[in-house]
Amino acid sequence: MPVELNHTIIHARDKRESAEFLANILGLEVGAEWGPFIPVQTSNSVTLDFATVPAESITMQHYAFLISEAEFDAAFARIREQGITYYADPRQKQPGEINRHYGGRGLYFMDPSGHGMEIITQPYDTEA
Repeated sequence: MPVELNHTIIHARDKRESAEFLANILGLEVGAEWGPFIPVQTSNSVTLDFATVPAESITMQHYAFLISEAEFDAAFARIREQGITYYADPRQKQPGEINRHYGGRGLYFMDPSGHGMEIITQPYDTEA
């Protein structure tokens, strides 16, 4: 069997708030609470399991999502409608802009627990 990522745990101040936030932006469903987790499953079956932990226990992480052009349009519209600050770059030096790396589009935004979220329409060229 080939190696595949199955799930990861994302620490949050409020697992429900963070799961619903991301699911809303990406147009995904929030799964049923399972033990200490609230899952959000991506289309390639990777599950993001949100878990509430004390705020001081949260270390900022980065999560990048490869999405279609149509999904980008929908997510970008939701980001703007909700007044979420977004950036063209991970260091947050280009607010209110998107990037066009590798012929696609991308942007960065923060989730309610301070994790860096990224949506891109083209994978990064690792050969460059």
